[in-house]
Amino acid sequence: EPKEGRILIDGVDIRQRSQLWLQSSLGYVLQAPHLFSGSIMENIRYGRLDATDEEVIEAAKIVGADEFIQKLEKGYQTEAGEGGNNMSTGQKQLISFARAIIANPKIFILDEATSSIDTESELKIQAAAEKLLRNRTSFIIAHRLSTIRNADRILVIDGGEIKEQGSHRQLMAARGRYYDLYMNQFRNEKLKESVKILDE
Repeated sequence: EPKEGRILIDGVDIRQRSQLWLQSSLGYVLQAPHLFSGSIMENIRYGRLDATDEEVIEAAKIVGADEFIQKLEKGYQTEAGEGGNNMSTGQKQLISFARAIIANPKIFILDEATSSIDTESELKIQAAAEKLLRNRTSFIIAHRLSTIRNADRILVIDGGEIKEQGSHRQLMAARGRYYDLYMNQFRNEKLKESVKILDE
């Protein structure tokens, strides 16, 4: 519950909604994805327990997880390991996205989901996010600004206060705090790419 003010969903205060309604309406993918002890199939199905095997596989295909899962010796029956310790961070995130897809929530929260992964995995996860966020209300919390370029509205928050807001194009044109952050990240990414090419 909020400490101040109200949170409305479709004009209704969330305090008037049941806990079950909120849980079924909200979907999350967090910075540190959590997988359970069990198979990949079971981990994805956790998003909706009555999902069929075909629906689980379709969800994995939508987010691009099916490609790496099929390469595993036991495919969807591969053990994820407690906490997903048999998987890379990028693979765990893709499984988390598949789990969210199968739950089909009305509102989606993506919390720093690409902050601790490599650039190649980030591109796959961004593609997965675009499919997941389509036609639904979404909140994306990110320091990697490439993650939010296509958002309808971006809020720049500093010290708990909204400093700027607008689309990517509007904020870039304003040449304020967002512009500085974006250009700095863009330069750093270009530098990393140059170093990688030299190393090769």
